[in-house]
Amino acid sequence: MQRVLVVDDEHLVADTLSLVFNKSGFDARATYSADSALQCAREFKPDLLLCDITMPEKDGHALVDEITKELPSCRIIVLTGFYSNLKRVKEQANLLPQPLGILTKPCHPEELLREAAAILDTA
Repeated sequence: MQRVLVVDDEHLVADTLSLVFNKSGFDARATYSADSALQCAREFKPDLLLCDITMPEKDGHALVDEITKELPSCRIIVLTGFYSNLKRVKEQANLLPQPLGILTKPCHPEELLREAAAILDTA
């Protein structure tokens, strides 16, 4: 069973997305900050990180950098509700050694699962 770690500072969003993955046959966990996600990832060893970009304290960009270094086999999809973040996200994606999925919020569960399947297939 593939493992998915969902991180979003909005608890309802993280919990809902985690539920979507759990109901679709994944082992999913939700966290609510970049720091807690990094701690969880070290133990949980996710196949996929689903990460919000705009979070207080440490943002999703910093988390993506850390996860890429510590868990290079983990695939990553970032979510943003701010279109102004897309340019920076795309620039960061070009620097990574693996593909980075980029979705905007709100995101339909079917689109999210389709993107997750596609990016996990590149593993």
